[in-house]
Amino acid sequence: MLKIGHKAPYWEGTTQDGNIVKLSDYEGKKIILYFYPKDNTSGCTLEAKSLRDGKEELAKMGYEIIGVSPDSVKSHRNFCDKHELNFTLIADTDKSIAQAYGVWQEKSMYGRKYMGIVRTTFIINEIGCIEHIFDKVKTATHWQQIAEWAKKDLTKEELLRLYNIE
Repeated sequence: MLKIGHKAPYWEGTTQDGNIVKLSDYEGKKIILYFYPKDNTSGCTLEAKSLRDGKEELAKMGYEIIGVSPDSVKSHRNFCDKHELNFTLIADTDKSIAQAYGVWQEKSMYGRKYMGIVRTTFIINEIGCIEHIFDKVKTATHWQQIAEWAKKDLTKEELLRLYNIE
């Protein structure tokens, strides 16, 4: 299970534009890496629109947004076009990225068990460490949830603990 302070697992994937991107492409940058279950579903659309609407403010804070779901490149392209999404989506069709981050899990709905993405956002800092994990995502106001967290000042003790420094 990934925790705050852990090195972010390496990933590589294909974007909605068909380009290959990898974690190392973002070295020196802060990343909002968010996992969501499915393009064009109600909660996922609310979350994507929130991040779209807050992208400029989050960019001022130094963050780049990357969404990941098991949907295809074509599905991501349609999702971006339909909702005017202004950030990168990665097609994780083999679920390798979701598995590396521990978000591909057994879920249950109406008594039926199935495997799926557990909606989770990882904040990855400039040196590739996980700085925060949102496992209780507020879909309609997710960008504000992230901004509120990002604006808080960490104490010296919190920073030392975050980076496992004695």
